[in-house]
Amino acid sequence: MTDTVGALDGLLIADFSRILAGPYATMLLGDMGAEVIKVESPAGDDTRTWVPPVRDEVSTYYLGINRNKRSIALDLKNPGDLRLARELVSRADVMIENFKPGGLTRFGLDYDTVSADNPGLVYASISGFGTTGGASLPGYDLLVQAASGLMSLTGDADGPPYRAGISVFDVMTGMHAAIGILAALNHRNATGAGQHVEVNLLSSALSGLVNHTSAYVAGDVVPHRMGNAHPSLFPYEPLPTADKDLIVIAGNDGQFRRLCAELGLDELPEDPRFAGNEARTRNREQLGPLLVAKLKERPADEWFKKLSAAGIPCGPINHVDGGVALAKELGLDPVVTVGSGPQATPMIRNPITFSATAPRHILPPPDLDQHGDELRAWLAADKDVDQ
Repeated sequence: MTDTVGALDGLLIADFSRILAGPYATMLLGDMGAEVIKVESPAGDDTRTWVPPVRDEVSTYYLGINRNKRSIALDLKNPGDLRLARELVSRADVMIENFKPGGLTRFGLDYDTVSADNPGLVYASISGFGTTGGASLPGYDLLVQAASGLMSLTGDADGPPYRAGISVFDVMTGMHAAIGILAALNHRNATGAGQHVEVNLLSSALSGLVNHTSAYVAGDVVPHRMGNAHPSLFPYEPLPTADKDLIVIAGNDGQFRRLCAELGLDELPEDPRFAGNEARTRNREQLGPLLVAKLKERPADEWFKKLSAAGIPCGPINHVDGGVALAKELGLDPVVTVGSGPQATPMIRNPITFSATAPRHILPPPDLDQHGDELRAWLAADKDVDQ
C-alpha cells in the first residue's frame, strides 16, 4: 500500500465488462488510482471458471486482470438490481462494457439513455467486429486472430497457421480502450462533455499488425508465414549456437558491423552481398550459414554475454519463469503481492513508472459480490432506490 496520490484519483468507473479486454483496461485504470466497481452477473465473470490453473481454487486467469476493483453482483433482469445499476452509472465518470452491440439498450443502459442523465459520462464500448456489419459476430480473440490475418503470419513457412500464445488482440484492445477513455476524459476536462468511445478487436488487430497491414495497403504485398524470420531484417531471429538457439539482431549497419567483429568475420560488412540491410535481407540464405558457423563455436550463454557487452541485441529464449527471473535480475521488480491475509495474491506489477503518481497495487481481485452489501447501501443512500 502507498500514500502516493494516483494520477486518476477521484474518478469512478462502472465496469460492466467481463473476460479480458475490458477487465484488463479497468485494472490498468484502477492501478492509476481510479475507483473501479466491477458489476457482475450472479454467475460472475466468465473467467472465474476458466481453469486450470488455479490458486487456492480461484482461476489464475481471473486473478491476473482484476485487482484494484470492488465487486457487486447485479441481475439486470431484476428491477431492483437494474435501478442500482442505473444509479451507479448516473454517478460514474466512466462506464465500460463489452456486451454485444445494442445488448444494453433493453435495460436502459445504452449510451444515448445514460448520457441524457449523465452528460459528462465517458462511455466505452468494446466489441469484436464493430457495430455495423459485424455487430452480430461474437468477439473472441481466436476468431480475430484468424480473421485478421495474424494466424497466416504465425508458424513455420511450410506448416499450418498458429494462434499467438496469448490473446494478443484482447490485450491490445484493452489498451486501446484505456487510451480512448483517457483521451475522452481530457476532452471532458476542457469542455465538460462526455462522449461514446468505441473499440473493436478487428480494428485493433489491423492496427496492431503494423508493418504487415502496411505492406498490403501501401505496398500491395500480402505477407506470409516465415517462422521466426523477419520479412525486412536479417539477422533478426533465433540462430543456433554450440548448445541452443540464441536470438540475434542486427537492426542497422552499425550493429551488423559490430556483430561481425565479435564473430571474427570483419570481411562480411564489405561484401556487396551484405552491405546494407536490404542486401542482407535479400541474401539471407547466403549470410545465415556464415554467421551460424561461428556461433556454433561457443554456447549461447557465452555469446549472450559477449555480444551484449558489445552492444549487439541478443537474448535467450526463455519459458515464462525465465522471463520473470530475468526481470528480477534486471531490477524491474516484476512481482507484487496485492492484499494481505488469505486473499494476498502475487501479481505482475503495472508496467508503467511515474515520477510523481506511482501505480498502486492495493485491492486483490475480489470474490464475487464481495463488496455487494456496502455498495448497495452506498447506491441507495439518499436516493429513492429499492434494494
